[in-house]
Amino acid sequence: MASKIIVLGDVNGRFSAAFKKLAALHAKNAFSLAIIAGNLFTNPIDTSSAHDEDITALLSGTIPVPLPTYLALGSHSLPQRVIEKLDSGGEVCSNLYFLGKRTTIKTSEDIRIVALGGTLDSNVTVGLSKDKYLPFYTQDDAKALGGAHSADILITNDWPSSIRVGSKVGFTTDHGEPASQECVATLCSTLKPRYHFSTFETFYEREPFFHSEDASGDRRITRFISLAPYNNPGKQKSLYAFSLDLSTSNPVTLPPGTTASPLSRPSKKRAALPDQETYSRFSQHNNHHHRQSKRQRQPPPSPSECFFCLSNQNLATHLLTSIATDTYLTTAKGPLSTSDTFPQLDFPAHILIIPLAHSPTLEAITEPAVRASTYKEMQRYRQALHSMITTIAQRDLGAITWEVARAGGIHIHWQFLPISVDLIRKGLVEAAFKVEAENEKYPRFQARDIGEGTGEENDFFRVMIWSPSEEQSSEASNADASTGAPAGREKSLILPLSSNFRFDLQFGRRVLAKLLGLESRLSWKDCSQSHEEEVADAEAFKKAFKEYDFSLVEG
Repeated sequence: MASKIIVLGDVNGRFSAAFKKLAALHAKNAFSLAIIAGNLFTNPIDTSSAHDEDITALLSGTIPVPLPTYLALGSHSLPQRVIEKLDSGGEVCSNLYFLGKRTTIKTSEDIRIVALGGTLDSNVTVGLSKDKYLPFYTQDDAKALGGAHSADILITNDWPSSIRVGSKVGFTTDHGEPASQECVATLCSTLKPRYHFSTFETFYEREPFFHSEDASGDRRITRFISLAPYNNPGKQKSLYAFSLDLSTSNPVTLPPGTTASPLSRPSKKRAALPDQETYSRFSQHNNHHHRQSKRQRQPPPSPSECFFCLSNQNLATHLLTSIATDTYLTTAKGPLSTSDTFPQLDFPAHILIIPLAHSPTLEAITEPAVRASTYKEMQRYRQALHSMITTIAQRDLGAITWEVARAGGIHIHWQFLPISVDLIRKGLVEAAFKVEAENEKYPRFQARDIGEGTGEENDFFRVMIWSPSEEQSSEASNADASTGAPAGREKSLILPLSSNFRFDLQFGRRVLAKLLGLESRLSWKDCSQSHEEEVADAEAFKKAFKEYDFSLVEG
């Protein structure tokens, strides 16, 4: 069944009249939801006592919002009282929901909305913005939203660069050129939304444009619409109503007037990450995973609610250390190891390798090309980490990487930890995992490489044990010529898990804690650090990893 949607441009403080108009239209059309794509409130520097009274009426419910309405972040800040209400209650008032600066949500109608609010901050070239209410975003904010991989509706305050290229639609304005950004164009090309809304002083609706075919041969179409302000003197179009039917596929025949995409294709390169204060909240919470069977599992929380998604507005980001095309690295919150665990290193080196795609397993990433590139890049990060510890520790350290792949999970990630190469070569690491599994009456480990895991019928726990080649070995070399990875030996162990099997999500950490004599650090909650300590460890890792970070080399 199609959902009726209405979108408004900048309201600029005239929300009492705008919501009355919306109520009248809603009574006739029964819209499923509304979107305010720009500024609802006036610029704080231009506020008046009358506007303050309207804000009071809105927050108290005296000015009613007639249907579920999603509010984007426009070009200026929200009023302080609205910010305080959002911080305390989560919504502006009944039926009015703030989308935030960097958001991916799915409505009750299963409509996926992605929003990038504010204008590009040219003074910050990399890193995620910290304040979710300030009307400025960074290029990495836009890049992070690309991890959603698709959208039904995209909302941005800035236009995408080159959007008018190849268009026959005229555009005349007395207000100069609208701000347009390459990173917004890249985001639109990545998400391929059905509709892309923005705002400007003059209304503009481009002809539909099609994107290049995806792996399934599907050719998606986007409509870009920029709305004028509500009640503008030139009577430019400020409201746009349409129906969206998610059950229909993209048309086999292109609509009349459709053009090729004027936008740049998603970039495979990124700029270097310099010193940054931004990155924090990544932890191994037990409640990130459900123990439901595959037949009974519920859809996972949305990216905006996920601790591992960069689009989470509540994400404190001081632990993040590297962002590539499909994955990123972060130091672990409450790490198992400490700065003293490995004498060769001056940081804990407990690292998480996390896909940008919000998916419980690699297998669950629906697009084969995205799944393949994500797995390849995760392995590439592992190899880079192997190179780092091999050089710094002079081949005295190997590494363990482990994952829990459960269909009822939230967001797949790998955990990486160095370990003494002697423990690996003596077989003690492999034995520790097998003995612990036997003690817990788990299934037997199987020695096999399953790659992306697409051939597995059940959930599984995987541990990859790697050690560098001995320096004196005739077969040793600095790197594998095909991958750039240091030469070494690897063994992959798989623990098959049935869908109803109650598995300890901290199994991998528990095994390594016992093996390293770190039993007091079994739980990440018992290993809390101060903010300053977390920043120091992350910066120390970034400094050591810089030489091996391919995301910087390809910037």
